[in-house]
Amino acid sequence: MISASRTPEPFPGDGRAGIDAALVRRLIAAQFPQWRELAVTPVRLDGWDNRTYRLGDEMTVRLPTAEQYALAIPKETTWLPVLAPELPVPIPPIVAQGAPGEGYPYHWSVRGWLDGEVARPGRIDHLPDFAVAVGEFLLALQSVDASDGPAVGRHSFHRGAPPAYYDDETRRALAALTGRVDTERATAVWQEALDSPWRGRPVWFHGDFAVNNLLIKDGKLAAVIDFGTSGVGDPACDLVIAWTLFSGASRDAFRSTVDQDGAMWARARGWALWKALICLAELVEAEGSGAVAGVDDAAEAEGHRRVIDAVIADRALHG
Repeated sequence: MISASRTPEPFPGDGRAGIDAALVRRLIAAQFPQWRELAVTPVRLDGWDNRTYRLGDEMTVRLPTAEQYALAIPKETTWLPVLAPELPVPIPPIVAQGAPGEGYPYHWSVRGWLDGEVARPGRIDHLPDFAVAVGEFLLALQSVDASDGPAVGRHSFHRGAPPAYYDDETRRALAALTGRVDTERATAVWQEALDSPWRGRPVWFHGDFAVNNLLIKDGKLAAVIDFGTSGVGDPACDLVIAWTLFSGASRDAFRSTVDQDGAMWARARGWALWKALICLAELVEAEGSGAVAGVDDAAEAEGHRRVIDAVIADRALHG
């Protein structure tokens, strides 16, 4: 079975990962009684790593769904207030950190609500300008003093490390997708990523710089959320958005803004390829096991194929 690498077994219970609004109310009442009268409601778009609830009108509660995701809570509590003043748009403001309790085994956090919608091309006024704003955010993040920041490791799911950490997983996915994607050229993309070592100084990276973690308002970048896989190391993983969101003029604008060398782009292509391959391989495996593939699965699979094709074409264009 192909592993998606970021799906450790969540702790059991009623509701996804044993977390529901009733649990959140109990945790708030026990640890932050000043907020016990505020409404607790699930957010419309919820992630896998954490469950998020609105707390009144101005706060959210973020609860990790498994032990490995919980490593992010103290990291974000410590470092997001340090990063925030240096960045061009808001990131999640930490209000409080909660402790295990009420049958819930992990630390959790209360954050300020950030208004906006997740980034989708149809919601963005001008995609090339948006690409510039996104690139400028990454440059600002990389410029923050990283001397005492958290080095890459389990907490970042090894984002910021060399992509070779996921070599075995990538090659299993390539084998599983033989005949379904251009595995020969995809293997060449992956090998080039492995052969392009990072020689720079450690800098801050986000680690999951994806459309669902970019908020827009009035068609422009308004906030960046979910720093759970952030850390200090190689920022190549943050360039994946070049192929997952941008194309044509917007990709060119992003590439020009971040102004990285060929080795950085080679590793970035490797990170994009790794994720697209393992996700597509899991969908293919599920289909082969008899699971019914719905419209959503077909659309997701097509999205992963587009990314694979895009990084292959990018290597041919830029070498």
